[in-house]
Amino acid sequence: MDTLSFKTVSVNKEKANKKWLLVDAEGQTVGRFASMVAMVLRGKHKPSFTPHADTGDNVVIINAEKVTISGNKENTKEYVRHTNYPGGQRFTSYAKMKAQFPERILEKAIKGMLPKNKLGREVYRNLYVYVGSEHPHAGQNPEVLNINSIK
Repeated sequence: MDTLSFKTVSVNKEKANKKWLLVDAEGQTVGRFASMVAMVLRGKHKPSFTPHADTGDNVVIINAEKVTISGNKENTKEYVRHTNYPGGQRFTSYAKMKAQFPERILEKAIKGMLPKNKLGREVYRNLYVYVGSEHPHAGQNPEVLNINSIK
């Protein structure tokens, strides 16, 4: 028996086969959609997944303003940030966030599902979210990905 054939190959950032993927967010629920995009960003859908390396794909999301949210969260959900000054905690309602910065809703949901370390920050840089169907990444020839087909 040849034991050399049983070596486990660990993929690093340079050897990862990264693709550009285009995902349409129209009609998707925020949380379910964000968890699937986070999985693709991390690379967990690939057989060459390596936990300590950025092996995921670059994801371009269009129509970010057309996502939906379930339940009564339209009226009750709040986003919290801090100004780094004493007493600087600020709250923004979901409705106000959707009116002013609809792309940030998806960005914050996806970022919250990534690891809270250097790798998570590195993986987050592979995410591009746009309002509307236009995006400046046509030169990368992104493949259209049906996010509902990934399990």
